[in-house]
Amino acid sequence: QVTGYLDDCTCDVETIDAFNNYKLFPRLNELLESDYFRYYKVNLQKPCPFWDDNSHCGMRDCAVQPCPSDEVPDGIRSGRYKYSEEANNLAEECEEAKRLGAVDDSLSTETRQAVLQWTQHDDSSDSFCEADDILSPDAEYVDLLLNPEHYTGYKGPDAWKIWNSIYEENCFKPQNVKRPLASGRGDDGGHAFYKWLKGVCVEKRAFYRLISGLHASINIHLSARYLLQDTWSEKKWGPNVTEFQQRFDEVLTRGEGPRRLKNLYFLYLIELRALSKVLPFFERPGFQLYTGNESQDAEVKHLLLEILHLAKSFPLHFDENSFFAGNKKEAAKLKEEFRLHFKNISKIMDCVGCFKCRLWGKLQTQGLGTALKILFSENLIEKIPESGPSYGFQLTRQEIVALFNAFGRVSTSVKELENFRNLLQNMR
Repeated sequence: QVTGYLDDCTCDVETIDAFNNYKLFPRLNELLESDYFRYYKVNLQKPCPFWDDNSHCGMRDCAVQPCPSDEVPDGIRSGRYKYSEEANNLAEECEEAKRLGAVDDSLSTETRQAVLQWTQHDDSSDSFCEADDILSPDAEYVDLLLNPEHYTGYKGPDAWKIWNSIYEENCFKPQNVKRPLASGRGDDGGHAFYKWLKGVCVEKRAFYRLISGLHASINIHLSARYLLQDTWSEKKWGPNVTEFQQRFDEVLTRGEGPRRLKNLYFLYLIELRALSKVLPFFERPGFQLYTGNESQDAEVKHLLLEILHLAKSFPLHFDENSFFAGNKKEAAKLKEEFRLHFKNISKIMDCVGCFKCRLWGKLQTQGLGTALKILFSENLIEKIPESGPSYGFQLTRQEIVALFNAFGRVSTSVKELENFRNLLQNMR
């Protein structure tokens, strides 16, 4: 039932399906299996900043298995990934100086200046996410291939509280406008909600649709990798059509399911647009996806650039120029609100009681936050020099890994939708 054009876009569902499922998805999957992209450093021990949370999920499917540090490639572990190759030697000296807690007088003025600029970049306000302190003793590397996102049994009041605080407090929505299908309330079929949504500016509407799309994507993953059989000898994961229908069927969700799925396609377009825009950052000869294995690193970079060129070739890109386009002062204020709302959502991920859901929630919000950072840094990206450090625009390894893995999740959701369509047709 999800077909045709998407609101606020010139693109349609069918174009995305064909492009994603047959061109992009297979290559992206190959990229995400490489060493550079499979290891993500995360702190799952951060306390929830908004409420006392003792609800850590005791179910074994909620557990995350961190990597023993000797399994992580040296190049990733040593932290040399942070800047382009020619800047790394300086960066290592600087980080050593920082660890010793003093400014090393032997560093030249030029190097000290560079340290200052890197520090300023790292503390800069262009970030849409509350990033983990990856130098914290609690931060650990996780192999994403060994900890896949799937149904964990984490649901009920605790899970509802997370999504409720995201939608109610961070989507610009007034308290008196009730969300469709919000539990325990008289529901008018979403009439008042959609009237409100239609009346707000395009930026606030997009914000809501991105969060709804992310929610839909996560629900598709849980329905597609559901625990179908759990015996002492084996666990079997696979698609659960009933679960999928409960979340997305037009009749069962009173028209809400198809809207959620259209928001998933909207999220896909936004993240795809970011990939097409960030190409100059990765194309620089000095930029390395550094793991320490030279031939593999070169192959992975080649595949990455192939994917970015493919993203750029997509015929019906979202036009982000309609964002923050009005009065300069108003636009700057709205952009800052947008950033702070999104930052708050990234903090809420530390309140998720299931560690596996927390891992993937943090990664996907950081990935979307990185995509937004790219879309709002277009002028800086255009000015990136071909060689030497890029001071104006920078991505850390964490942001790069999150950006591509988050898009990988959305791309997987679009592919899984095709599988569910086929399953439902066969059942008729």
